[in-house]
Amino acid sequence: MAADRDAVLAHTTIVTGAAGFAGGHLLDRLAATGTVIGWHRPGSQPPRTSPPAVRWMAVDVTDRAAVAAAIADARPDRLFHLAGAASVETSWTNAVPHLRVNVIGTQHVLDAVARLPHPCRVVVVTSAQVYGASDAPITEDDPLRPQSPYGLTKLAQDRLAQAAAAADGLDVVVARPFNHIGPRQAPGFAVSSFARQIAQIEHGLAPPVIAVGNLDTRRDITDVRDVVDAYIRVMTHGQSGRAYNVCSGRAWRIRDLLDGLLRLSTTTIEVTTDPARFRPVDVPVVQGDPSRIQSETGWAPRIDIAQTLGDTLEWWRGETTGDARTA
Repeated sequence: MAADRDAVLAHTTIVTGAAGFAGGHLLDRLAATGTVIGWHRPGSQPPRTSPPAVRWMAVDVTDRAAVAAAIADARPDRLFHLAGAASVETSWTNAVPHLRVNVIGTQHVLDAVARLPHPCRVVVVTSAQVYGASDAPITEDDPLRPQSPYGLTKLAQDRLAQAAAAADGLDVVVARPFNHIGPRQAPGFAVSSFARQIAQIEHGLAPPVIAVGNLDTRRDITDVRDVVDAYIRVMTHGQSGRAYNVCSGRAWRIRDLLDGLLRLSTTTIEVTTDPARFRPVDVPVVQGDPSRIQSETGWAPRIDIAQTLGDTLEWWRGETTGDARTA
């Protein structure tokens, strides 16, 4: 990865959505590579774990004027666009925030980059949710048939990015991440939710019972730290106008991931089913094909799933320690 660090050295880089899960890990990788500017939502605070070298700006991507001013002021030559409404579940009840942030926000960013007086390479992070159900590993050329309102907004974002490259001549690359997990992920996602519940039980903050949804689905899972390495690889080696799956190529059963966490627990825990945790539409298997990103950029995941699960649980144990002291 040393070549990737050298490739972004001395550049000015903007990371939108830098206060988010993947955004925070991306900052960890970029902090020593020139000027790095992280965007967070107005009214929020940058995460306490952010590297001290990062320069933070409060920018609402749905505010066209604010986005234009921030990009014109920073004059970046690299921009990772990670800002987005990330929850599939909430898109079923109200898709408006997803449309505003994922679609309109992306258009504002691309418009502002187009006005810069110098080239700026952009990586737009969309989602594997743009694809339809498939019995085989999904390639970038497979049909784009989203199964949720969230997926529809990510497809629109994806199309905007590729149109900016094809029609407007912008240097834009698309990353389509599949599921990624790891330390610092919000508890609204399955593995992080399991790890948080286990940590709370171990600290005596909850009864020894974990509530779960559908454990029989299988998902292509990658450690978030590998995922952000993929984003850097796509930035430095990806072809403009091209989309890249960011995935491991292996679909893990959610039940097996939970079992892996339970084996790491210091106590015995019962598992119960909570119907409220089931999605309206839950595709049985989602597995990606990483052949393109591996062959064209040289990226491949390095972190074993056992390490990811252990690191995630250990992080939640640390977060829960303070709660136990004040209980």
